[in-house]
Amino acid sequence: MNILYFLIGCSVLVALVFLGAFFWALKNGQHDDVYTPSVRILFDDEVKTSESDKDHISD
Repeated sequence: MNILYFLIGCSVLVALVFLGAFFWALKNGQHDDVYTPSVRILFDDEVKTSESDKDHISD
C-alpha cells in the first residue's frame, strides 16, 4: 500500500513539472503563431545553385 502512495506522489510531481513547462512555454511566446506552420508546406523553396553550376550555365 505504501508503494501506491509513492506512485501517486510521483505522478502528481511529474504532472506539475509538465504543467510548469507548458506555462513557461506559453509565457515565452511558443504558441503565438498558429497559422504559419500549417501553410508553410505550401510555400515554394528557392532553388539554390552552387558556384560550379553558375559557371557552367553562363559559359
